[in-house]
Amino acid sequence: MKKTNYDREKAVSYAHQWAYGRNPRYYNFDLLGGDCTNFASQALYAGAGVMNPKPTFGWYYYNLNNRAPAWTGVVFLYNFLVRNEGLGPVAIETDVSQVEPGDIVQISFDGITFRHSPVIVSVGADPALENILVAAHTFDADNRPLNTYEYVRLRYLHITHVNTW
Repeated sequence: MKKTNYDREKAVSYAHQWAYGRNPRYYNFDLLGGDCTNFASQALYAGAGVMNPKPTFGWYYYNLNNRAPAWTGVVFLYNFLVRNEGLGPVAIETDVSQVEPGDIVQISFDGITFRHSPVIVSVGADPALENILVAAHTFDADNRPLNTYEYVRLRYLHITHVNTW
């Protein structure tokens, strides 16, 4: 296994392209709990270029009925990214000062459970809630300032690298 760079430009480009649409290669989960993490995974995949096919604990999408929980579940995506020792993207949870375009922010609206996974598409020179812009599905958005969400907690997932063969 080797570490390669995460292509942030490809991830952000994908997020902009599909922020207000649905890529027909993927099922639209809007009516099954939301499409936000599916969309975040698609953008991550655009930047990583590799999935992790490990059953149950991997990160992959082949079709509606053949996908990992981490592809579409907020908490499962977090657990995969911060614990991944196999193929695919790897992240660390960090503070606002370390975020970059292509990273993921997860939002807890009640302070208990994280339920939304927007993709960070732009960050100001001095990262702050008003100049971190995101793209998201379910509540479709592109270039939405993070401070326009009503939330109790945020967590930032900074993609450090991608594990490949």
